[in-house]
Amino acid sequence: MNDKMMAVVELEAKDLPAHCPNPAMPLWSSHPRVFLDFAAHGEARCPYCGTRYALKAGTVVGHH
Repeated sequence: MNDKMMAVVELEAKDLPAHCPNPAMPLWSSHPRVFLDFAAHGEARCPYCGTRYALKAGTVVGHH
């Protein structure tokens, strides 16, 4: 499957910090948990499975 065919998981500020695998993924397809960094571009890709994540339009990444 190429990048244009892969679905993007859209997240809101309430979903942060985000990680993959996400809670909606089936247990059989799990891999080590990796936290995703959206600070630079508002998008992230899981280094294990390639799932694409993006912040919904207007979502601001806050600093603690």
